[in-house]
Amino acid sequence: MNEVRRIVEDLVHAAARAIDDDKLEEFPNFFVADGVYKVASRFNAERGLPLAHIYCTNRGMITDRIASIRKANIYQPHRYRHLISGIHVERVEGDVATARANYLVLRIMDDGATAIFSSGEYRDAILVKGGAALFRERVVLFDSKSIETLLAIPL
Repeated sequence: MNEVRRIVEDLVHAAARAIDDDKLEEFPNFFVADGVYKVASRFNAERGLPLAHIYCTNRGMITDRIASIRKANIYQPHRYRHLISGIHVERVEGDVATARANYLVLRIMDDGATAIFSSGEYRDAILVKGGAALFRERVVLFDSKSIETLLAIPL
């Protein structure tokens, strides 16, 4: 279990680091080919409402979203800095570990202004095989009812 926990923690932190370092093109590589990436409000999730701010059902959709961020979307330049709580591996069944962690994302604007952008929880299903790990599903539940501005960069 300790080895699985370390591998899961490495994956969660590497994905956040890719975003924080503006290496967004690496982000899809943290998912299996048919991996799901979903960002939704806790408010909707707790009520069983299907609306998600981001809903990608495979790596290709995540890749397209990153390409759109780079080439099509118009938004004020900014970066994120993730703070992630202790990652709790809830269970391991076969090659799949389920884990949860709290996050806080700071948004840093080009002029240096920094603000709390989002807080919430990661709920992950992670394929752990051969000493490596990839997300099968990453559900990001943010605590507020909505995002205050454009959600361009993945959380």
